[in-house]
Amino acid sequence: MASSGLSAEQHRPVPFYRNVKVLAVLAQIAFLVLIILLFWILYSNMIRGLRIANIPLDFGFLDDTAGFAIGETSIAYQPADTYARAFAVGVVNTLRVAGLGIILATILGTIVGIGRLSNNWLLRNVAAAYVAIFRNTPLLVQLIFWYIAVIRRLPRVRNAWGINGVILASNRGLAVAWPAAAESYRTWEPWLWMGLVIGVLAFVARRWQLARMDRPGSALPHAFLAAGLTVLIGALIVFATTGTLPLTIGQPVLGGFNFTGGAVLSPEFFALLLGLTIYTAAFIAEVVRGGIQSVNKGQVEAARALGLSPSQTLRLVIFPQALRVIIPPMTNQYLNLTKNSSLGVAVAFPDMFNVSSTIINQSGRSVQMFALIMASYLSVSLLTSLLMNLYNNRIRLVER
Repeated sequence: MASSGLSAEQHRPVPFYRNVKVLAVLAQIAFLVLIILLFWILYSNMIRGLRIANIPLDFGFLDDTAGFAIGETSIAYQPADTYARAFAVGVVNTLRVAGLGIILATILGTIVGIGRLSNNWLLRNVAAAYVAIFRNTPLLVQLIFWYIAVIRRLPRVRNAWGINGVILASNRGLAVAWPAAAESYRTWEPWLWMGLVIGVLAFVARRWQLARMDRPGSALPHAFLAAGLTVLIGALIVFATTGTLPLTIGQPVLGGFNFTGGAVLSPEFFALLLGLTIYTAAFIAEVVRGGIQSVNKGQVEAARALGLSPSQTLRLVIFPQALRVIIPPMTNQYLNLTKNSSLGVAVAFPDMFNVSSTIINQSGRSVQMFALIMASYLSVSLLTSLLMNLYNNRIRLVER
C-alpha cells in the first residue's frame, strides 16, 4: 500500500506556478507586455507633443517646395523642387560616397593587411603604424583634419598639382579624367543591353557546365569576357558607321577659375571619401591579416612543394580559404562605413543626414524625417548584409 501511495504521488501533475516551462512562457509574455506598454507611453507622449505644436503626423509635406539649394547633386535638382526630391538627392549622395568608399577601402585594406605579414621589415612596420594610427584616432577628427589641414591647404586652381588632362588637385577639390558620352552613345546603348544579356547567359551556361563536369571554378570570368566582347564589337561597329566612338575621355583642364571636363570631386566629397576610406581600411587590414593567419601553415608548405611562387600561393591557395573567415567581419566594416558617412555633416557634405537636417529646420517635421533617415539606413544595411551573406554562403565549406 505504501508503494502504491508513492506512485500516485509521483504521477500527480505539477501546479502551473511551479512548472518551469509555464513560468518561462509567462515571463516572456510579461516582458513583451512591458515593452508594448513602454512604446505606447512614448508614442502617446509624441502624439501629445505634436498636437500641442500643431504639427500633423503625415508625410504630405514632402510635396511642398524645398526652396533651398544643394551644393553638390548627383541627380537633377532645383530649389523649386519638392522636399522629396531634395531628400532623394541626399540619399544618392550617401550611396555614392558609401559605394566608392567600400571599393577603395577594400583595396587599400587588403594591401595593408597583406603588408602586415610581409617579410620586408620596412613594409611590415609601415603597415603596422598605419593601422595603429588610424584605428585609434576618432573618425570625426580625421575628417576635419583632411578637410581643413590638407585639402583646403592645397594650392589654388591655377597652381593645381598633378598631370594636366589626367588628374589635378587643388583647394577646389580633385579633378580626374573620366569617360563621357559622345553623340553616338545612343546608337551604342542597345549593345550595352545585349552585352548584359549575353553575360548572364554565359554565366548560367558556365555554371551548368561546371556542375555537369563536377569541377570547381568560377563562371564570372566567362560572363565578363562574353559581355565585354559584345560591348567592344558594338563600339567598333558604331565607330565604323558613325565615325565617332560612343565614349570619349573627358580631360580636366583649367577654365577660368575652375576645372572643365572630366569628373570633379568637391572638397567636401573628397574629404569625406578620403577619411572614410583611410579609416575603414585600417580595420579591414586587420580582418584580412586575421583571415590569412587562420589558414593552416600546411597549406602554404604544400603550395611551395608544388613549386608555386609566393604570389601564386597567396592568390590560389591562401586567399580563397581566408575569404571564409574574412567575409563576415568585412560585412560589419561595410555597414560601419555606410553609417559613418553621416559624419559628412562635419565637412558640409550634403549627404542624407545633412539634407534632412535642413528639411527639418524648414518644415519642423523632425519625427517624419528621422523615420525616413532610419528607414533608409536600415534598407541599405539589410541589402548590404543580404548580398554579403549570399556571397558567404557560396564560398563556405560544404560538409558531407
